Amino acid sequence: MNKIEIIGLGAGDLDQLPLGIYKKLIALTIPIYTRTIKHPVINALQAEGVKFTSFDTMYEEEEQFADVYQRIVSFIQERAENEHVVYAVPGHPMLAEKTVQLLLEQSECDVEIIGGSSYLDDLFTTLKIDPIDGFQFVDATSFQRKELNYYNHLVFSQVYDQMIASEVKLTLLEDLPADYPVTIIEAAGSAAEKIVKVTLEEMDRGVKVSNLTSVYVPPVSDNLLHHTFIHFREVIRKLRAPGGCPWDQKQTHESLREYAIEEVYELIDAIDQQDDEGIVEELGDVLLQVMLHSQIGEDNGYFTVDDVIRTVTDKMIHRHPHVFQDKHVHSVDDVMRNWEQLKRDEKGDTRTSILDGIAKHLPALARAYQLQKRAAKVGFDWDTVSDMWKKMNEELNEFKAAISKGSVRDQEKEFGDILFVLTNIARYYKINPEIALNQTNEKFIARFSNIERALHQRKRSLQEATLEEMDALWEEAKERE
Repeated sequence: MNKIEIIGLGAGDLDQLPLGIYKKLIALTIPIYTRTIKHPVINALQAEGVKFTSFDTMYEEEEQFADVYQRIVSFIQERAENEHVVYAVPGHPMLAEKTVQLLLEQSECDVEIIGGSSYLDDLFTTLKIDPIDGFQFVDATSFQRKELNYYNHLVFSQVYDQMIASEVKLTLLEDLPADYPVTIIEAAGSAAEKIVKVTLEEMDRGVKVSNLTSVYVPPVSDNLLHHTFIHFREVIRKLRAPGGCPWDQKQTHESLREYAIEEVYELIDAIDQQDDEGIVEELGDVLLQVMLHSQIGEDNGYFTVDDVIRTVTDKMIHRHPHVFQDKHVHSVDDVMRNWEQLKRDEKGDTRTSILDGIAKHLPALARAYQLQKRAAKVGFDWDTVSDMWKKMNEELNEFKAAISKGSVRDQEKEFGDILFVLTNIARYYKINPEIALNQTNEKFIARFSNIERALHQRKRSLQEATLEEMDALWEEAKERE
């Protein structure tokens, strides 16, 4: 099995190249493959007779860096089958070199790493930072926003061109203000070193970048990270901690119940009003309830918000095998059937009735709707909607009979039956009765408020107005709708 030797060319000019590596390169009589010819050391070594073959043309032929790296690795592997291969990379082979990692993962050829100096030492010196305070090194050509830790010293390497600089900038602008200071470092530690301090919005404009360019983002203070989950969690933790807020410290799961209900209904109001800003605010209030309950759980030693997130994440993955596994579905109905079956599998023997799990504190109309939906799934349902209407007429007659008898208790029971049948009819027509009634409530409020405004303009009170006058104003409001 032939061997692939990987040599690091260091971060700067020839003076920074370790003596041992310099001697080895000078002594080689075979061409040295290099990922890129664009490196100051290569120019100096070529002047001394060292021959290099680069893969720069592959960067022009491929649209994605990943494809370039894979082609380089495949080429080197093929050559290594018949010859001794020396492969040179900028800096240190074990720092931000994807091709090296790919070569180490393969088993067809032995791979030997032969040192090289990293530019990080020079970078830390130039920036005057200590990585022990927290340091993150990011490949600018391949990263995701969720990976960034703004509390650390943050360095983006391989900022090859303006396009990559723009992509880094746009990602950072998702979290940081446009005037946040960043530092652009060119050829750190070499004679050609150049440092430019700019604002984030300027980092891809008027600044020359190359394969030796890095971008430094200094640690970000909490006041700029109010939008992040980790900071929100720390705020709630501080409110509940000693020295925090007496009200928050006093709360329990039981004392917060009423607020959870209120916040959900306020969210529904904002949704009904199509108020985007209101939805944002009310979703925040709902999230606050989640975080307070989670912090109470953590303070009591029972669970944390991590457990909450892990549970719902596992549930979503498990109940969506058509997304996260190889399950195939053809319609929304297929999705719902799979969901219900998986839900039953999860609950196992913990539920003895098909009706278990429907919240007792739901509004009565919404609870009736859920009970009927659950029963219908196992076939306990009307055959036709006409049967529902017959049942409706039957319940109306029974309610009238209860009225004639004068028993309030019987009247309540019979009226409840009417509502229950109406809920069934709504379900048949795919109408949520709770939403429908809420819409009617809002419609009533709007029309009655119009009556009040019109009477106020006429300098008349509700008590002074006749029923006929209010009916006429009601019809006016109805026509305007």
